[in-house]
Amino acid sequence: MTQEMNKNYNPKEIEQSNYQNWESAGKFTCGNTDSKDTFSVMLPPPNVTGTLHMGHGFQMTLMDILTRFNRMNGKDTLWQPGTDHAGIATQMVVERQLNAQGISRHDLGRENFVSKVWEWKELSGGTITSQMRRIGASPDWDRERFTMDDGLSDAVKKCFIKLYEDGLAYRGERLVNWDPKLKTAVSDLEVVQVDKQGSLWHFVYPVADSDEKIIIATTRPETMLGDMAVAVHPEDERYTHLVGKMINLPLTDRQIPIIADDYVEKDFGTGCVKITPAHDFNDYEMGKRHDLPMMNILTDDATLNSQVPSKYQGLDRFVARKQIVADMDAAGLLDKIEPHALKVPTGDRTGEVLEPYLTKQWFVKADVLAKPAIEAVENGTVRFVPDNWKNTYFSWMRDIQDWCVSRQLWWGHRIPAWYDEAGNAYVGEDEADVRAKYNLADDIAINQDDDVFDTWFSSALWPFSTLGWPEKTAELEKYYPTSVLVTGFDIIFFWVARMMMFGIYFMNDVPFRDIYITGLIRDSEGQKMSKSKGNVLDPVDLIDGITLDELLKKRTTGLMQPQMKAKIEKATKKEFPEGISAYGSDAVRFTYAALASTSRDISFDTARVEGYRNFCNKLWNASRFVMMNLDDYKVCDNYELGVADKWIWSVLNNAVADIHRQLANYRFDMVANTIYDLVWNNYCDWYVEFAKVALKDDSLSEKQKNGVKYTLTKVLENILALAHPLVPFITESIYQQLKAHLDNAKETIMDVNYPVAIQDLEAPEAEKAIVWLQNVVTTLRNMRSEVGIKPSLEISLIVKDVADTDKEYLAQTEGFIKALARVNNIEFNDNPPTSLSQIVERLELNIPLEGLVDIEAEKARLDKELDKLKGEVARVEKKLSNERFVSNAPEAVVAVEKEKLAKYQELYTKTLEKKEALG
Repeated sequence: MTQEMNKNYNPKEIEQSNYQNWESAGKFTCGNTDSKDTFSVMLPPPNVTGTLHMGHGFQMTLMDILTRFNRMNGKDTLWQPGTDHAGIATQMVVERQLNAQGISRHDLGRENFVSKVWEWKELSGGTITSQMRRIGASPDWDRERFTMDDGLSDAVKKCFIKLYEDGLAYRGERLVNWDPKLKTAVSDLEVVQVDKQGSLWHFVYPVADSDEKIIIATTRPETMLGDMAVAVHPEDERYTHLVGKMINLPLTDRQIPIIADDYVEKDFGTGCVKITPAHDFNDYEMGKRHDLPMMNILTDDATLNSQVPSKYQGLDRFVARKQIVADMDAAGLLDKIEPHALKVPTGDRTGEVLEPYLTKQWFVKADVLAKPAIEAVENGTVRFVPDNWKNTYFSWMRDIQDWCVSRQLWWGHRIPAWYDEAGNAYVGEDEADVRAKYNLADDIAINQDDDVFDTWFSSALWPFSTLGWPEKTAELEKYYPTSVLVTGFDIIFFWVARMMMFGIYFMNDVPFRDIYITGLIRDSEGQKMSKSKGNVLDPVDLIDGITLDELLKKRTTGLMQPQMKAKIEKATKKEFPEGISAYGSDAVRFTYAALASTSRDISFDTARVEGYRNFCNKLWNASRFVMMNLDDYKVCDNYELGVADKWIWSVLNNAVADIHRQLANYRFDMVANTIYDLVWNNYCDWYVEFAKVALKDDSLSEKQKNGVKYTLTKVLENILALAHPLVPFITESIYQQLKAHLDNAKETIMDVNYPVAIQDLEAPEAEKAIVWLQNVVTTLRNMRSEVGIKPSLEISLIVKDVADTDKEYLAQTEGFIKALARVNNIEFNDNPPTSLSQIVERLELNIPLEGLVDIEAEKARLDKELDKLKGEVARVEKKLSNERFVSNAPEAVVAVEKEKLAKYQELYTKTLEKKEALG
């Protein structure tokens, strides 16, 4: 006999040991099978010094489900893990630590600062991979990579050098999103449009050598000092005579032209638009069309520079704004000020208002790279799931701009470009390579570019750099293209599209066949989870539980915006007044799977996790019953299946077919529902109950009882295998207990073949018989409850209108009916005495009540209930007949009253039927 299972399911007792056993046994390693059929998936590399948030946990669980499923299907499976150096995020963390000590990165110098970041990476870089292990992720840890390890850094250099040599990378002066606090360009992904109530200032611009004036409107008065033109629509008759004339730009000694451009909406405002090419993205494009000068009026920290009149030089942009408005007013050139709703571009990490900023940066020509990446989706080489996300991909890719790949940071892949004193750029792997390639003598001084690559640049190489590119490795040959990418819709352009472009360009093949786009895990109020909002959940806190005090500390430590602390604390106390309970990894994983629908937004509710923790308990308890009733039984061929056995095998077989189909379409939510229904509603609630009856039935032969034990054991084995990709820990622990009863036990459930549907297991007649049985038992239980028959009392059952099929089903299931509905006698009678009756399909079930309930007392009780319901119906009807109430009350309130009326009327009808059934 096996050791008895613990009475209660305790995740903490099983999770860590199971994981250690898997990892030490090499169960996650790729290439450990002779199969030429492969499955590969790349982990989107999380920040190396970060911690796991709900989005990570969600996507990693889905990747793990696919990985475990394909392993169990015998494929050579690679889940490639790794972490990202996360340039801005990591540099900011280390800078904050230094600032707390009164040290800036400039005090240390670049080399020493980068060393500090490496120290921080080594110290905290293992947190996220440790958390991945806690949620049961099973990547090939032996192949773990880091975007700044030697091999990947070499790949980044070679990629850029090839792009440069092919004419696809260049250095130019263009507008970028600039964070004045970080003093670096930031990607569009890091820009948050914040709704604010601002002002629209209307300024008077005098026409030179004329008494005429033009009125323009602006939300950023400080930028007027950088105006290079005023634009009007070419067909706007009010201004056509002014096109080509000059404006005396107020507060300066400059004149700017009046130009005509179709971009101007002549019906919007005054029909005149100030053009500041160096400080507005739309103006920049117009400036290029009209060959306007680009005058930058800001420094890298957003103070006004030497290009503006001396009065404003050195002023912070917002101080300058107030001064300029005051000066325009004093000059009589302020026409009016209007309130105006704004969308203010803000840095997601700093909360700083970003500026369009003209600066020299490195760019990659994107249109050439985008063309084949678009075609790969158009021709079906790559499939988006759900399909509608390809439209988002197309909308970005068909209007793609050149990609700014340089960042003014110290942490990251330094751009392999060197400059001589004249500013000429030389690109190569290192200084020696540059000097050799460009024939530069040793006495020519050259200095390496201080900038680093955008983090997305190295991430775009991830599907092939991790497999050994630029070398032609066996791994590249075997696992590229990868099978699927699992990621969120918010980075379709920033990462997915760029991997597509680089994969096709450097590998001459797409990086993945399927792109599965998940919804975005949001908090209970539908908000995106972010550290700055203080609503981030750590999946490990759901696994282990966390006290309120610990959660508050976690959410408010290291805030970029400390003023948010009180608001975050209040919201946290409201949502988690007692902290968070410990649910275990499997419950969290099952929740993730159940939430993985095709929806764009997914609200996370801990009540769902509680429900799936109950599911794990149910599976544990049912398995415990099986173990307790198997004794020394071992699976053998000496068995005979009864109708209930055939039914559960058929139900299992249907579920297996459904799950294969659902996983092929990435419907993890349907897989979760199928497994839940199979385990809870079929195996536990019904088959285990049938088995209890059968094993106690002395009329059954040993062979028939063996059929029950065989079915209990083998169906449970199949359930464990089916559910393992979703709930790996509990299924492993139960499997280890079940192994002693199996004829072909494996070392671990990970070695078990994933179940496949078998036509011979289909048993439609058994399914019909058991559905009939379930309806009969459920109806009898409800009838007993309706009239208050005590559970300890047995009833007689009189069956009327019996068809041949009913007799057949009754013969097969009579023992189950008697045991599960507490029936002591079943007889056929088309003229039964006064009874409580109910029709199931065409069959009438009758329960004689004499001796079971006090009929008169029950009638009296029902009369009281009818009077009460009649009163409620009358009260609501009166309210709804009041025209003033119906006209003046909100629609929702009226709807509630109508729902109440329908509910009371339904209850009245049912209660009356109960009374009439008593005779």
